[in-house]
Parts: sequence; C-alpha cells; structure tokens
Amino acid sequence: MAYAAGVDVGSTQTKATIINEDREIVGVALIDTGSNVIAAAEEVFQLALKQNDIGNEEVEYVIGTGYGRYKVTFGNEQITEISCHGRGAVHMFPKTRTVVDMGGQDTKAIRISENGEIEDFCMNDKCAAGTGRFLGAAAEALEMTLDELGPTALTFNKPVKISTTCTVFAESEVLSWLGKGKKVEDILWGVHTSIATRSGGLMRRVGIEEEITFTGGVTKNVAMVKALEERLGTKVNISDDSHFMGALGAALFAMDRIMASRQPHEKTEEVAK
Repeated sequence: MAYAAGVDVGSTQTKATIINEDREIVGVALIDTGSNVIAAAEEVFQLALKQNDIGNEEVEYVIGTGYGRYKVTFGNEQITEISCHGRGAVHMFPKTRTVVDMGGQDTKAIRISENGEIEDFCMNDKCAAGTGRFLGAAAEALEMTLDELGPTALTFNKPVKISTTCTVFAESEVLSWLGKGKKVEDILWGVHTSIATRSGGLMRRVGIEEEITFTGGVTKNVAMVKALEERLGTKVNISDDSHFMGALGAALFAMDRIMASRQPHEKTEEVAK
C-alpha cells in the first residue's frame, strides 16, 4: 500500500493530510505555524504519520501548498492553494462549482468547472478584512477566545453594523460599540455579517454557481457559516475535514503522480505476458 501526503503551510496554521491508494484519508494533523515554518511543516507531517503508524518510507510522494509551500523541504513538488482547495472541495463534494476559502490572512473565491478544473479565482490578498484575522481582532478587543465567538454571536438580538473595512480599525470600532452600551453578541454578529458581505463580494466577482463549498479554518465558526449562508441565500457545504481541504487537495495531486509513475511499468508487464 502506497501513501501520498499534502502539507498546507498557512500563515496561521499548518495542516497535513495523508491518503491511501483508495484516496481515503488515513491521517491528519494541525499545528500553529509559528516562526519556524520549515519545522512546522516537518512536525505536522510526522504527527499525521503517527495516527496510523505509517512510516516515512511508505509515503511515496509529498506535495506542499499554502503560502509557505516552498518551506516543505522534504516535499517532491509545490502546488498553489487555489488548485489544492479546488481539488479537495470537488473530491469531498463532487457537485462543487464555487469554493470560498477563508483563512487567517486572506479569503479566496474560486469557480470550478464540471470536470473539476479551476476556471477563475479572486482573493483579497492586500487586506485582512473579511478573513480570520478580522475575527481575531474582534476576539482580542472583547477578551474572548476564537472558539467563543461563533456561539456567542448566534445569541444576537439587535445586531450592529460594522462599518470599518480595515482590520487595523476593527478593534477600535468594537470597543466604541461597547462604550455605547451595545451587547457583545450584537457586536459579534455585526462582525460576522461584515465578513460574509466582503466574502460574498469576492464570490460574485468570479460568478457564484451552486454547489458552494466553504473551506479553511473559519469553517469551524458556526456563526460564520450561518452569516455566509444568509448573505448568499443558500446552504454551503462544510465537513469535519473542511479545515484540511488544501492539504487534502495536495495529497490527491500527489497520489495522481504516484499512479501516473506506475503506468509505464504496468504496460511493460502486460506486454511481457
């Protein structure tokens, strides 16, 4: 049994996914990226291997993706996160036509063809507004953990409108609303809807087609899922592995390489028979 791996080095977290020849996930791991990107990539890969006691030598091909993909020094190849998130989303949800990937520092909208190829994409790589960092700024202002944001936001009654489009000023606006006596849950729902609005705008630029699949770490935030669905007027696909979609896509590309390398050998055996 051969294995393939994908390592997704993000700005905030680094993920690894290992799949077998049946393209089933047999190992995943996630850690904070930290300051030593090379070490993070190696550590998360080893943690994924340990889940099913898979040896390094059993993994025949490794592909790095994400902003730090070239820091996966033990990898065989690098592929952009756009392609990997698209590939992972279609594998998990075959009818996917639009992907929104919300990470720590950027958000991407991707349109996918019926055969799974990337047709167009758009990303807000120049500003962290509308990303996980925007949520992080709100959490810091309110002295809350990221895990508390979603459930708290869903208890809103009279949501406020967050007007700032800059993460730098998000904290001051949140504190301003607190000073005016607004409730935390109402402020937070305003933050979530602000992000959903910006994400929806990115998606409209590439053309929104159903089904829509939501990927990235922010998929763990229940209020973000609800806000995005309300803004789009439709359900979005998420799964327990949505956080690992980029790493999964990289692993699938890696398995393609393994299978392709076997074809000449298999043909030679058939001729010999």
